[in-house]
Amino acid sequence: MRVVYLVPGPMGRTPEGKVEMARRGALLEKYAAPGTQTGIVDVPEGPASIESMYEEYLSIPASVRLAVELEQSGAWDAIILGCYGDPGLDALREMVSLPVIGPGEATALMAASLGHRFSIITITDSVVAAQYRQIRNVGVGEKLASVRVVGIPVLELHANRERAIEATVAQGRKAIQEDRADTLIVGCMTMGFLEIAEAAGAILGVPFINPARAALKFAEALAGAGLTHSKRAYMTPPKLAEGKVASALDLLVG
Repeated sequence: MRVVYLVPGPMGRTPEGKVEMARRGALLEKYAAPGTQTGIVDVPEGPASIESMYEEYLSIPASVRLAVELEQSGAWDAIILGCYGDPGLDALREMVSLPVIGPGEATALMAASLGHRFSIITITDSVVAAQYRQIRNVGVGEKLASVRVVGIPVLELHANRERAIEATVAQGRKAIQEDRADTLIVGCMTMGFLEIAEAAGAILGVPFINPARAALKFAEALAGAGLTHSKRAYMTPPKLAEGKVASALDLLVG
């Protein structure tokens, strides 16, 4: 089984970004089950980080194009869309037949099965409304207790991991005590790859889902079971389905 993690931004454009991509790739290899091969790729253009709906939308066209190219390569069995907000998830599923996993959707479904109420601990206030809407769209909105923020932008999380863990523990404790959450999710892939969920969960004593790890396991489950998204739900765009354009990439440029 071969699973690729698609970064919806040009992370590898800088030397520091290349190092971070390699680090994330090594973690994916660590998380993978025996027999699973993992890879990580990024798009050539897009936002440096995604902390708003505008940045989500900016990331989508290049991500869709890369997803189509990854499927056409024949090298992969599943794609993980590497942003907790799942930007363009529906569009990617319309354009490819490989299973495409959104970490936000996958963790919400997992959290809904692990307890009665879950909370998301995320980065900044700028993504809170979007994450509430995201969980409603997944269909488990009644189980969402709250979305709380640590107040640390994505690009600053690496600067002080201990500070990020302390802030996550503080907000997680409030979610449990004040919002009656019994399960928690880290609502940011950078927080996930810093393994903040594991560190905070050991202190708080409740299931704390790392979206990087969870998305990979979701991908392994679907690909291993021979399943992918329904094309009655995520229909191929009519121009492509009716042969008015020759390929998915023609539709993207035309």
